[in-house]
Amino acid sequence: MTSPERNAYLDQVISQQSQLEQDLRVKKSAAPARADDTSGRARRAAAETAMTPPTAVDVRVTGVGPWKTVLVPPNAFVVHTRRGHAQPLHLGLGVSFRYRSRTDSYLVVPGTMQTILLNAFCICRELQGVLVQAYVQWIVQDIATAYRKLDFGDASDPMRLVNLQLKEQAEAAIKDKVATMSVHEVLSDKQPIIEELTARLRGVAEGAEGGDHGLGLRIVTVQIKEAVVTSARLWENLQKPFRSEQSQLARLAELGAQEIVTGRELAADRLDQLQRLENEREMADLRARNAAAAFDRDAAEQLRRGEREQNDARTLASQTTETTLHSLRLEQQRHELEAEAGRLRLELEHALQRLKLDHELAVAQARADTTHATALLELERDRMSRAIANDRSPAAIQAELIANLPQIVSKLPKPDELRTVNLSGTDATSLAGIVTELTAAITAIRAAVTSRE
Repeated sequence: MTSPERNAYLDQVISQQSQLEQDLRVKKSAAPARADDTSGRARRAAAETAMTPPTAVDVRVTGVGPWKTVLVPPNAFVVHTRRGHAQPLHLGLGVSFRYRSRTDSYLVVPGTMQTILLNAFCICRELQGVLVQAYVQWIVQDIATAYRKLDFGDASDPMRLVNLQLKEQAEAAIKDKVATMSVHEVLSDKQPIIEELTARLRGVAEGAEGGDHGLGLRIVTVQIKEAVVTSARLWENLQKPFRSEQSQLARLAELGAQEIVTGRELAADRLDQLQRLENEREMADLRARNAAAAFDRDAAEQLRRGEREQNDARTLASQTTETTLHSLRLEQQRHELEAEAGRLRLELEHALQRLKLDHELAVAQARADTTHATALLELERDRMSRAIANDRSPAAIQAELIANLPQIVSKLPKPDELRTVNLSGTDATSLAGIVTELTAAITAIRAAVTSRE
């Protein structure tokens, strides 16, 4: 179970460092023998190879007995010595040579750059634990000096002891420098540690200027990878101000963005409301105009209808009045015609009475003058007969009318109005005067009848 006080970042850094160390280790495997090589020489070489421990440098030894040859890779230093010789027979980079197993000895050192990984657990000025992770890269610069001062005797890893010695010196230098620095200085500025570590390692590996050559090595680079506080609580507290500040900035940025968005939303809402109010106002104005137009139209229609009704009422009243007046006039005319007919009837009756009296007088006179007038009457009758036969004269018509007058009078309708015909100016005693009066009466009656129709 993981403790709450455990520094997860520190564990991650250490785990990555271990993985990197494993990746940097050189892994060697024995070269497989060829299947077709079945000679005795091949078997002896394989046996010798199997008895020879593995080396860090791929060195091949060929030949048998005193005719062996050591083949050195071009990136490896070699030191070949022989018994009885004070100086090496061969010394250099990638030098191959003949080898006598009874009198010769050789040393092969990798010439490639070496990397030392450092995990320095230090105590800073505030007495707090700090892990400083660094790496140092170095190469062999002077093999003649290096093989005398350094131990490359481990055949499997000739650089192991040198790396351990340089590692211890580097960790001591880092711890000495970190002890004079604060936590913030260690975490924020690693350049002083790099300078101090570089100066010390170069002083040991390369030597002082004008003096000896040191160990015959050259420091290629020194770098600080990580600096982590070992205390989880202190590490968390150191991160809190920045995290709080960043959280504050993020919150302020969020609030600013929210304020901008809110402002824009409010502006958009306000614009939307203004647009809605404007639309509503325009719609209200349009409705009001439509309502006013409809009201004016209805009022005009009502006014037109009122005027039409008034006109119709006036027309109807006028027509009713005219009809009433016409009825009254007709009634008056009827009464007048009735009165006129009654008067005419009376006049006709008086005329008939006068005619009867006159007729009686005329008959009496005619009887007296019968003898004298018989011839004249016969002549006149002949003349009238001839005239009637030839052409009916108005006098004949009047005579016939007079003969049919009683029948005509009996068939006349009741008069609606009464008109008076003045028969004065004629001689009522003579027959011509009587006919003239009857003709005038008949003409007046016909005019009255025609006017009624």
